[in-house]
Amino acid sequence: MAYSSVHRPQHTAHFARLTGILLAASLAACGGGGGGTPATAPPPVVQQPPPVTALPGSYADPVLYSGAATASLASAQEQAAKVQAKITLDGKPLDYTATTGHLTATDLASGQPAASFFYVAYTAGSLPAAQRPLTFFFNGGPGSSSVWLHIGSFAPRRLATSFPATTPAAVAGNLVDNQETLLDHSDLVFVDAIGTGYSQAIAPRTNAQFWGVDQDAAAFRDFVRRYLAVNNRQASPLYLFGESYGAPRAAVLANLLESAGVRVAGVMLQSAAMNYTSNCGMFNPGQASCEGYIPSYAAVSYYHQNGSLPTDFSTVLQKAREFAAGPYRSEVNAFIANKTAPSEASIAQLVSYTGLSAATWRQDFSMVPGAYRQRLLPGQMIGRYDARVKAPSGSALTVDGDPSLTVVGPAVNGSVKNYLQNELRYTALTNYIGSNNVLNLWNFSHDGKPLPDTIPDLAAAMTLNPALKVIAMSGYHDLATPFYQTELDLARLGPGAAIQIRNYNSGHMSYLDDEVRRLQKADLRAFYNSVSVAQ
Repeated sequence: MAYSSVHRPQHTAHFARLTGILLAASLAACGGGGGGTPATAPPPVVQQPPPVTALPGSYADPVLYSGAATASLASAQEQAAKVQAKITLDGKPLDYTATTGHLTATDLASGQPAASFFYVAYTAGSLPAAQRPLTFFFNGGPGSSSVWLHIGSFAPRRLATSFPATTPAAVAGNLVDNQETLLDHSDLVFVDAIGTGYSQAIAPRTNAQFWGVDQDAAAFRDFVRRYLAVNNRQASPLYLFGESYGAPRAAVLANLLESAGVRVAGVMLQSAAMNYTSNCGMFNPGQASCEGYIPSYAAVSYYHQNGSLPTDFSTVLQKAREFAAGPYRSEVNAFIANKTAPSEASIAQLVSYTGLSAATWRQDFSMVPGAYRQRLLPGQMIGRYDARVKAPSGSALTVDGDPSLTVVGPAVNGSVKNYLQNELRYTALTNYIGSNNVLNLWNFSHDGKPLPDTIPDLAAAMTLNPALKVIAMSGYHDLATPFYQTELDLARLGPGAAIQIRNYNSGHMSYLDDEVRRLQKADLRAFYNSVSVAQ
């Protein structure tokens, strides 16, 4: 990542887009990033669908979809495939319905059709709507579809992987029954942002008109409203699950829904990027404090046994938090402002946490994660999205700059088409857009600022609905959205806020780790239960 290409934000939407390019590039994978269909994509290539027997519930979509900036649909149809399926969960059969297709988001202000959203919904059980939770899932980017959450996390079927091993993930199409699905506790709706998956703007609007913090969240609000109306789910306890950039989207969306009279029971934040200006990895080196990364550096170094650390991992992390909020915070701003030399005691502490030399820390006291990744293991590249993953520099796993994505990304993106077609019985004429390079067109300005800080949005939603609860889930080894920075950002809501923090021995997409996914399910089920009791 070329840090030299971006400078301090300036207060215009134009500069918000420019500065956002580097900033969002750090988050673009957020379960997906890198590559994908470019925003300026040519007209979609029509693929010849294989001969398919018209099984009950099948839908062969005749529409050509495009992720291009200027693309739009002349009109939209609300059609879907609907299949009945079953998995065995905890030794018991669980019957469910999978609905795959499109719903039209109608602009709240104008009443006109604005965008056709592609979604996959899993519903189960016979409880009345008022007793059956409904959870909406979305990845971030910006420019990522929700394929990572969809086939990697808590749906009834998931991709089997060997993560975080550096052997290639399971071959495309190797989906298994997901013992960690949340379908036994909530209905699940996985929805793709406009310009990804098969979601597209409706004329006269174009895809690019939705590529901004406020425009994107408003469109998601209108999709949620439509889904609730079509499926008669207005009484259901409503949850939002957003990953990476999807987390700030969830905060803005929660506020928009509450303002529109739609009650939100809970917000689930996965590897959150709530305040873009608080993450030093988003700026040129030496422009911002890297306080939020210090505990992550300690965790990653501890994992790779670099440095002289005590054996108790929780003690390491707590001491790193205390150091970051104490001596480091008091010295780093002076270092950034005028290169005031930090104390030798602080340098010694950083050396003990990371194993990097004292000379390196004296020169680069506010070390950005890209520099840390380059220096930690000479001759090796460690992952940004999961720094437990490493590969020899120059090897095939480092071609895209992050072995933690290379090792699993092809399997995730390669599985979705077969899954949609063969199991969900939805076929399309155009390829599914797993990720779309929209960063140079995204408008990051929000609430009068060039880059989004969505903590006030979450605070506003919690003011409108005092019963709203939040759970934030992060990985200790995530060097894109560090867990401690998320803790610092959410702490601004005050000690009385109904917020739970859960951190795991994993990375950005923590649910890809089999052991961690089991822990997350337990925490999420407890979260659902705590909200239902409070309601």
